[in-house]
Amino acid sequence: MGKTMKLLILVATFVVVTGSLMIMAFLPHLATGSVINRHIDFEVVYDPKDWGLDVKALSLETEDGYTLAAWDLEVPEPKAVVIFLGGLTHPPVSAFWGHARLLAEQGYGSVLIELRSHGESSGTQVYLGFAEHLDLLAGLQYVKSHYPGAPIVAFGADLGGVTAINGAGLNPDIGGVISIGAFSSWADLFTDNLYFSGAPLAFALAEKPFVNLYTVIKFGWESVQLNPKKQITNLAKRPALLIHAEDDALVSVLNLERITASPRSGEQVEIWIRPGEEHLVSTDFLHPENDPEYIGRIFDFLDRHF
Repeated sequence: MGKTMKLLILVATFVVVTGSLMIMAFLPHLATGSVINRHIDFEVVYDPKDWGLDVKALSLETEDGYTLAAWDLEVPEPKAVVIFLGGLTHPPVSAFWGHARLLAEQGYGSVLIELRSHGESSGTQVYLGFAEHLDLLAGLQYVKSHYPGAPIVAFGADLGGVTAINGAGLNPDIGGVISIGAFSSWADLFTDNLYFSGAPLAFALAEKPFVNLYTVIKFGWESVQLNPKKQITNLAKRPALLIHAEDDALVSVLNLERITASPRSGEQVEIWIRPGEEHLVSTDFLHPENDPEYIGRIFDFLDRHF
């Protein structure tokens, strides 16, 4: 083979490799940025009056300057206060009114918080769990001042589940966690979605370092530790109930397995993997009384620990 041909092959290889790396480096920005660099308005929100509830509207301030819409379903001397948190694009936190009503009937208080950059809360940047723990902290401070001594449980779905786990890992005053359909890390979810969308496994796995690099550049070096895989290990003896659908098409059950893979994932972490594809697990999330198995699991967990 002549020198000219060798040089052409080397140049072509360099161009292909460099071009591929540039595409892989840009893909997380392209795919993730379109989801998170905006304010998310839910197509449907729910009125507590439709559940016969009279609630107190709140405005909570986070330590980094966000104003959060929140609501308090007041219960005198509650057994515990549950802080509810909604998802990335679904569900809105108002989808939890049915849960809050049933909890109130059993002596549990509820505070519902719309995460930053969602619904009526301020902001134009979604943080993928890397800062939403500050939203939970704002709710924690409210509950501690208005219900002194009451145990506090963080209950979230989707991104709210991620926030509940991260927030509890960072705040020992949160007494327990209930999480539905949480992802183990954004890089894990991104990689899973690539693979399940038809990308070769090798390509999906090779993309993960670029996703991590994107989140570090976007949200700072501290983001490396802000994921449920890391924070679940900080729960120690505090109880957690992690719920996932076996065939969840939005967030693979592999995420739950990763969260609980560490032998230090918590002495009282309970898992319920329910058959089916429903991301929110319940067959009637808005009216959980119509799904006795689902709401029974939640009440059993709360009653045993709180």
